[in-house]
Amino acid sequence: MRGFRAGLIAGVTLAAPIPALAQNEPLLVPAVSQSRIEVRQGFTGARLLLYGAVMDPGGVRSTGNYDIIVVLKGPTQAVRIREKERIVGIWANAGSSDFRSAPSFFAVASSRPIGEIVDERTAAIYELGTDFIQLSPSGTIDPDEQARYAQGLVELRRRQGLYQENPGGVRIAEKVLYQARINLPSNVVTGRYTAETFAVSRGRVLASATARIEVVKAGLEGQVVTASQRWSFFYGLGAIALSLAMGWIAGRLFARG
Repeated sequence: MRGFRAGLIAGVTLAAPIPALAQNEPLLVPAVSQSRIEVRQGFTGARLLLYGAVMDPGGVRSTGNYDIIVVLKGPTQAVRIREKERIVGIWANAGSSDFRSAPSFFAVASSRPIGEIVDERTAAIYELGTDFIQLSPSGTIDPDEQARYAQGLVELRRRQGLYQENPGGVRIAEKVLYQARINLPSNVVTGRYTAETFAVSRGRVLASATARIEVVKAGLEGQVVTASQRWSFFYGLGAIALSLAMGWIAGRLFARG
């Protein structure tokens, strides 16, 4: 047996449409309910509302029929995925694989199942689903083995609530306004998150736009993190001094006992 372990419109920026759009194709105006999420002690997660409008180039309401796909990505990070194998009743490391830039969080919400909106090639180009995340493996490894490790990483983060898919999670009203809700679990990492919105018609991505969200540590924990980053040398000296002081105090207490 084997197993694997391992936010309104202010602040919103429009990305260049992909590909170049004709003058009669739509424009996306995205927004998020929170552009800044503070992670404090006891943080239990947050629920983001991503919404906006599909407009014609002249600034009037769109008259076309579009599907909307929203992709929320967290900061990328280097990850090592380990494979465990049970040998004589004991779990032991059987192998590992490294990924240079796996997203720490990845969520997709769409107005219909992705397979009904675009083909696999388009989904792979725009990363429209957990099966199409570009994980950037490092080193040389058999392609089949690499795919198995990648699948293990995706499955692990699905169980942790860090990779999500919600087909039907985008609601569209009057062919103009859309909204999607995405849950951020308590174990999200801090950093800049990117929400990409795509307008799709007849299998083609006609417009795209980007909004950004900052997830930051706040309170005492945030102050400690900030101090460690700004004054790393003095922070290190302070940590060493604190450790020595605690050891001396503990030694004195035990000596008295």
